[in-house]
Amino acid sequence: MKRIFDIVASGCGLIVLSPLFLVLAIWIKLDSKGSVFYRQVRVGRGNRDFRIFKFRSMEIDSDSGSLVTIGGHDPRITRSGYFIRKFKLDELPQLINVLVGDMSLVGPRPEVRHYVDYWTPEQMHVLDVRPGITDPASIRFINENELLEKADNPEKYYIEVIMQEKIKLYLEYVDKVGFWYDIKLIFQTIKAIFQTRG
Repeated sequence: MKRIFDIVASGCGLIVLSPLFLVLAIWIKLDSKGSVFYRQVRVGRGNRDFRIFKFRSMEIDSDSGSLVTIGGHDPRITRSGYFIRKFKLDELPQLINVLVGDMSLVGPRPEVRHYVDYWTPEQMHVLDVRPGITDPASIRFINENELLEKADNPEKYYIEVIMQEKIKLYLEYVDKVGFWYDIKLIFQTIKAIFQTRG
């Protein structure tokens, strides 16, 4: 049921949101040099790599340095990127990943290999399920960038504090995964976005 829901919801979402996709694509192209989409390698179910779709919100080659984004004033973020990141619109193209089966609408957020290499064997059980666009950790850390902005060493703080808390929530999700729980989390995510960005 979960996979059928993913296919139907992502397919309908891509059709309904296509006008918004077009507007955002034009804005991104006019705002800065580079492609509309940003495709980064993430780690998915079964410890397999895949390329995630996102609207590009940063200057090209910004990931050649730090992999963490530091607050809303990170100089690498474009003008259009600031807006689309604020309302999580950069994540919408991941509906493509959901449709093709790399991801689910709900599941642990896919991490880059650099950070997965820090995981313990027990933490690797996060990869027993498909990664998702949202999950309990996404809601809990919806202001993650602002937390990193306050840290003396953002990279270290992410690895030792935020990532560890997120993995605990990921593992709790893996234990509780279910269709109706996913529906609940989708509505909680929408509510959290508008509450914190309103």
